[in-house]
Amino acid sequence: MTDENKPKPTGSARPAGKRQVAGVATTSSDSYAAKKARESVAVSGDGNEGSGLASRVGNFLPEVVREMRKVIWPTAKQMFIYTIIVLIFLIVLTALVSGVDFLAGLGVEKVLTAN
Repeated sequence: MTDENKPKPTGSARPAGKRQVAGVATTSSDSYAAKKARESVAVSGDGNEGSGLASRVGNFLPEVVREMRKVIWPTAKQMFIYTIIVLIFLIVLTALVSGVDFLAGLGVEKVLTAN
């Protein structure tokens, strides 16, 4: 298939889970260039937008909301499984640390009472 016959992606690209769909970028070069231009204006202090502390603070919350919409949140089933895995890991590590502490205590006691 030639490049002319390939279907063009439409709309904004959405994350497809753990791996990105091949050939679809999450950001376009146009949006990247626009963001860099906004950042340079905010840093240099040129123009009205982004020059004051109040406007930078005012821009912060909408940016946070925009970024939070990009997050792929786990489902309730995934959270349950992740929680169980963490609890099992904690139990295993607690047992390991307790075992090492007990054996070290026995070793120290043997050394101190060997006199």
